[in-house]
Amino acid sequence: MIESKYLKENIENIQRLMSISTLKHFETRNLGKLLRLSKIRQYEDGEVIIQEGDMDPWLYFLLSGKIRVTKSGEEIGTIETKGEIFGEMRIVDDQTRSATVLSIGTTVCLAVDTSAGSRLSTSDQKDERLDFLLLLYRIFAEYMTQRLRLTNEELIRAKKEVRRLGGKVEPD
Repeated sequence: MIESKYLKENIENIQRLMSISTLKHFETRNLGKLLRLSKIRQYEDGEVIIQEGDMDPWLYFLLSGKIRVTKSGEEIGTIETKGEIFGEMRIVDDQTRSATVLSIGTTVCLAVDTSAGSRLSTSDQKDERLDFLLLLYRIFAEYMTQRLRLTNEELIRAKKEVRRLGGKVEPD
């Protein structure tokens, strides 16, 4: 892995963040806070980005490349859409990492250190940290809603396929 230093809050970096669909609706001051807690990480093919069972504080936005998500050695899926978030579940529920994430080919991510709220330094640090946490949870809520909608659609398709094949789907 190749890792940058923490990013600077400048207009060029903020504009880059605004090109990520997940972040384009946020105010520039909030994106600046996110930048100050972020690093760019580049991974080569097959490198572990997240290890199942770990407790690290990093949240990731996929900037380029592709990742494979596995749980207990079984592939859950792949992600290759710029701006996709991963690693958020551990941040929300404070449990260990629920899956392993591996790079496929060269992969570049924005890595946000969610434990680094103390790096936010202003005269009113408490409000600044609260604003940062609210920003993170808003991002999570919007993203989880999108994922839940897709999961619902996949469930409906799977139930229709089971019926088509002649099986019976038991109600919940």
